[in-house]
Formats: sequence, C-alpha cells, structure tokens
Amino acid sequence: MRRVRDYLSARGISFEIIVVDDFSEDQTGEKVERISADFPELKLLRLSSHQGKGAAVKAGILAGEGQFILMTDADLSTPIEELEKMETAVKPGFDLAIGSRRAAGAKIVRRQPWLRQNIGLAFGFLTGLIVPTGFKDTQCGFKYFKKEAAKKIFPLQTAVGLPFDLEILAIAERLGYKIVEVPVSWQDAEGSKVRPIAHLPRVIREVLKIRWNLWRGKYFEKS
Repeated sequence: MRRVRDYLSARGISFEIIVVDDFSEDQTGEKVERISADFPELKLLRLSSHQGKGAAVKAGILAGEGQFILMTDADLSTPIEELEKMETAVKPGFDLAIGSRRAAGAKIVRRQPWLRQNIGLAFGFLTGLIVPTGFKDTQCGFKYFKKEAAKKIFPLQTAVGLPFDLEILAIAERLGYKIVEVPVSWQDAEGSKVRPIAHLPRVIREVLKIRWNLWRGKYFEKS
C-alpha cells in the first residue's frame, strides 16, 4: 500500500486507495487500521462474511469515487508502475484497459509453478469456448476503468468467485464499451491462497451461469 501511495504521490495524482477485507483471517483489516491514521488516502471496506474475490472487487469498484478506477491485486504481481501503460492505452477512446500476461510484449519476471500455470492456460482455453471474449488473458488482476463504464458494468456482475473477470469483460462487450488489452510485466507472488482444483466445481457453475445470462440477454440493459 505504501508503494502505491508513494508512486501516485510522486506523480502528483489525486487518489484514494480502497482495501477490501473479504472477512479474511490474516488480520488484513487490523493492519490497514493501524496505518490509516497516517495514511488519509487509505480506506478500508469490510465485507460482513467471506464471499469471494469477485464480490470483494465489486464492492471496492462500486465504492470508488475517482474518474478512473484501477483494480489491482494487493500483492502487486503487476507492478503499480504499469499504470502509466493503462492510462496511455485508454486515451485513444477506450473505456477500459486490461493487463495481459499473454499479449505480445508482456514480460513474465517469475512464472507460476508448472501445475498452476497449466491449470490457468486450460481455464482460459475452456472458458473462452464457453464465453468467448477474444482476449488472450482475461484473468490478470490489473484492470483500469473509466468511472462511467465501471459504474455500469459492475452492478450487473453476478459471479463472486474467480470467473468474475470473465464476466465483467463479457458485460462490457455487451454494453458496447471499447476494451484494449495491454501487455504488462507480471510475476508470480508466493503464498497465493487460490486453490484452482478445490474451487473447480464453483468455477464451472459460475462460468455456465455467465453463459446462461448472456443467452437470455441479462446484460443488454444498462442500469
């Protein structure tokens, strides 16, 4: 968090940092509260129960007040310095930019373990068949939205687990927003609590639900 603050402050950008505590057991909320007294830009948002990454991101995005909203993982697998690429990418008229580990020009500093990497590739291939978006990497946790787009997209999100990234891109496309995929630097962060195999049944259900919602036109109307 301090790295993000120092970077944005050095650029002279007006900002807020929203940390969403998804009823975690690692004292995330307590840690944020301890430093918030000397960190006025920092806001803590606590969920009342453990709901999943998708639910946490949705809550954080909807609480954001800036004209541009960056979604980033707390471990900074994609360095905050990559934000400048996203800012540049949306200027030609795009509504959101998505970081990509697979687009030409992306740099992988440290790869995931073999099993996790290949599970991720299989996930991208299979979900792309069920919910095609045309993007090489839907799951990178570094995405940048114009406020108007974010406030239309996220209220329609239903996935609370890992497929939420896929759903917000499908929603954005259905609503006619312009999306650009941006190659970024990325490195695997040790200690990830995501367990792809354990979460597989829920992931499959949510991906199929996204497909069903697309088929019945749930995402056509802006709200």
